[in-house]
Amino acid sequence: MRNPDDYLDSFLSSFSRTQRTGFTRGETSLPKMKDIETLEEQFMMLFFPGHQGTGSIESLSKAVRYNLEKTARLLSDSIRLSVRYENPEMGEGEAARISDEHVEALLDNLGAIRKMLKKDAEAGFEGDPAARNVHEVILCYPSMRALTVHRVASFMFQRGVPLVPRMMSEIIHSKTGIDIHPGARIGESFFIDHGTGVVIGETTIIGDHVKLYQGVTLGALSIPKQGCGQLLVGAKRHPTIEDNVTIYANATILGDVTIGHDSTIASNAWIKESIPPESLVITQTPEIKVRPKKRLPQ
Repeated sequence: MRNPDDYLDSFLSSFSRTQRTGFTRGETSLPKMKDIETLEEQFMMLFFPGHQGTGSIESLSKAVRYNLEKTARLLSDSIRLSVRYENPEMGEGEAARISDEHVEALLDNLGAIRKMLKKDAEAGFEGDPAARNVHEVILCYPSMRALTVHRVASFMFQRGVPLVPRMMSEIIHSKTGIDIHPGARIGESFFIDHGTGVVIGETTIIGDHVKLYQGVTLGALSIPKQGCGQLLVGAKRHPTIEDNVTIYANATILGDVTIGHDSTIASNAWIKESIPPESLVITQTPEIKVRPKKRLPQ
């Protein structure tokens, strides 16, 4: 095999980042996925300290303070790196200032986010007869982990934090099978039963007291383009689900359509148009034939 230096120039030419002045100084590092994964665990301990355990820390206030400081520090570092990466000419001090502003805004809203998560857990208990209590929902249901991460990631996404919200959503997607874009706006008392295979797109809007089952897709059709042919980023292209809607397993709802309040969407429905309030959408039952098996000769 030839010397690796023989391959270096041609390989480096594929990296446009080598032209960034900050790259050679080691100042445009990306946030680390392992740190984002640690953040996911920290948020679970922060919002549900009694359920996730407090270790050797003897009081709730000390546990919350410890997790708050650790979470804020790790989140601030990750946001600072993401801001520097997106803006390589920005000074370190300015990136740190922006990061601190984002983290402080989140800390100011932790109480409101936790109240939302408590309502999500209660909705899970009320909506699933298999749940014995709210504690079981918090400890065992993948939707609670997905929503805990989403409600934080969505807050940061709406503030324009780069990279970190998407990294958080992909970490929890890999753990739970629930794929929620941080741009999706989700109301109170939201519950996903089972959860595996659920997809909720970026511009989805979900009202209060909505329940989804496994395999539901709230997705987009073709993405609209600007006159120059570029994709129209941020255009509303996913469904709006109004209050008190239940969507059963493997239903697919595509495009900028509205599912009216108090409606029920049956399993395997395929919807590309708006549904009026208080509707029941069902799919035709396929014909089932039963016949005896052919026996092989003895």
